Amino acid sequence: MRAERVQRSNVEVVVAHRQRATLRVGEVFLKVDGDPAHADIEVRAMALAPIPTPAVLWHQPPVLAIAAVPGQALGVLGEPSPAPSSAWAAVGAAIRKLHDAPLPPWPGPEPASLAADLDKECAWLLDNAVLPAAVVRHNREIAQAALQPRKKVFVHGDLQITHVFVDGDEVTGVIDWSEAGPGDALSDLATLTLGLEERLDDLLAGYGPDADREVIRAWWSLRSLLASRWLIEHGFDPDAPGCEFDVLRARMP
Repeated sequence: MRAERVQRSNVEVVVAHRQRATLRVGEVFLKVDGDPAHADIEVRAMALAPIPTPAVLWHQPPVLAIAAVPGQALGVLGEPSPAPSSAWAAVGAAIRKLHDAPLPPWPGPEPASLAADLDKECAWLLDNAVLPAAVVRHNREIAQAALQPRKKVFVHGDLQITHVFVDGDEVTGVIDWSEAGPGDALSDLATLTLGLEERLDDLLAGYGPDADREVIRAWWSLRSLLASRWLIEHGFDPDAPGCEFDVLRARMP
């Protein structure tokens, strides 16, 4: 009996913490999430989004299998983005297309809820002396502008630079949609340019000139304050060069 040759692929741990883990096996990503609602939203959001997203191969809770997207990530937080200005403009145009799409039919975060979370996270940062009190308080003041009610649009919700893939000037895929829903358009723009302020002009060249830059800066402060404790408790370092603590320090007069 002729033996068949079986192609083997290494298993790569992309990310792993107490809430979820993502494994890569060849050209397939396996996402294991303790909260099945995250995968449900991800599948629904990718089906509705009018921009390139990964193909869903199968979904059997708590595991979601998706195909790898072509191209390279726009960059890595804490490092200069290698993508040209034209690629950033193309990403801006894609985000605008998403924000102009009909709202998804599930709720998103409300400003009052974000304000309560901000109070809690700032108190933790101060109580644990994680950052100088002046840095926390000054950024908390800046963040207030991001808490004002604004028209809701279809947002990705976690549009980190590692979640956007390009090939030359073409957007080939946007991944990790578990936080998608109705929200503030400027939060997506701020998340993508967190720690990369020099790329905001390139992004807005494709997105459009009507984005309020001061509110984007407020979202830089808000996101960094809200994320710091979670990052620390899940084994990440917000004090790495170019990351959240540097963003907060850069807002100081």
